[in-house]
Amino acid sequence: MSYPLMLQLRDRRTLVVGGGSVATRRALALVDAGSRVEVVSPRISPELSEQVAAGRVFWRPETYRSGLLQASAADRVWLVHAATDDPAVNAQIAEEAEQTGVFCIRADDHSGGSARVPAVAVGNGPAEGLTVAVSGDADPRRAVAVRDAIDAGLAAGTLPVRRVRPVRGTGTDSSTSLAAGEESTGDRAPGWVALVGGGPGQADLITVRGRQLLAAADVVVADRLGPRELLAELPAEVEVIDVGKTPGNHPVPQSEINQILVDQARAGHNVVRLKGGDPFVLGRGGEEALHCAEHGVVVEVVPGISSAIAVPAAAGIPVTHRGVTASFVVASAHRGADDAIQALRDAPDDATLVLLMGVTMLPQTAQALIDSGRSPDTPMAMIERGWTPQQRTTVSTLEKAPLIAEQEDVRAPAVIVIGDVVSLRDRLGDLA
Repeated sequence: MSYPLMLQLRDRRTLVVGGGSVATRRALALVDAGSRVEVVSPRISPELSEQVAAGRVFWRPETYRSGLLQASAADRVWLVHAATDDPAVNAQIAEEAEQTGVFCIRADDHSGGSARVPAVAVGNGPAEGLTVAVSGDADPRRAVAVRDAIDAGLAAGTLPVRRVRPVRGTGTDSSTSLAAGEESTGDRAPGWVALVGGGPGQADLITVRGRQLLAAADVVVADRLGPRELLAELPAEVEVIDVGKTPGNHPVPQSEINQILVDQARAGHNVVRLKGGDPFVLGRGGEEALHCAEHGVVVEVVPGISSAIAVPAAAGIPVTHRGVTASFVVASAHRGADDAIQALRDAPDDATLVLLMGVTMLPQTAQALIDSGRSPDTPMAMIERGWTPQQRTTVSTLEKAPLIAEQEDVRAPAVIVIGDVVSLRDRLGDLA
């Protein structure tokens, strides 16, 4: 059984014997690790030639000979890769490495050396700093298959990648750097804020980038309508701050939410502001981004699938359709129809109108739209709890909608669609 180990080879001398594709991969990996790499081979690949020209690799244009592994204690060889196309030469290198106390990796025979190269997955983005090495014993393809599965998990954000130990100092990651003129609190690096659009509510409709950042978060500031089931997958030490709002009940004012984001980031935490839909579509994401920027906090916006488009789609209602309409208007209706009427002023007469937050003021909104020129017979749909198992769609006309909504007990959250595209639902039905 092998003993797994990560080697620190920075500024240490290593030897690669061979100049082909395998030797090239091994040498480039050693260069990335900061090693002083020597390549022994009569010929080398163009990639290695570039490294030699750049001064990152020292090339000995010769065949391997005994004695190359022997050096003074001050300049010893720490590791040798035997990667020639001659098994006899590789065996010779391995034998001499054993005699001189140098670890040897044989490219042609994994069992013939004293060390092996695992299949490696390296994290990027929120997973930066993670290196996962997989050994398949003498079966490298098995190790590669497992490595690829881990790579996929890192890319999808389904693996727990958040840092447990705080990063000390300012580090080198630009995503955690302070803005000009700002000072860090203590010796912990400043955190960041990501405004993540969680989509219409179904967990697997969040973007890959949003899922990655959620996996790296120390603190999650969550709305009521985001994909809350993802919160149950977070490690117990991740703090979840619930700032959800219901109609007429805003227990955490927006100004306080803004300050929470700044305070948590300044404390060195990586903060995800998890929202429903898209942060910049009637989600106050712009206000939060401005507040972070004004206080020197690094902020990223991750777009999400807006419920204004996604929820009608779930009910079989495309907001545009060839031969029906080529445009749509999205407006908030929590104050009535004023915003919608203003938005429709320059829109085509056949434009679809999508109203968010419109259940409470529906009677006033419907009447105002009729008074402004919309036909009382315009098809209308009220889609409650879109993309959840409780999704329900109630179809009416603009004139009859208030009465039918009362009879059917339509409740928020709901998306209201007004326009001829609603009639397509008769042929499509639910598509969620």
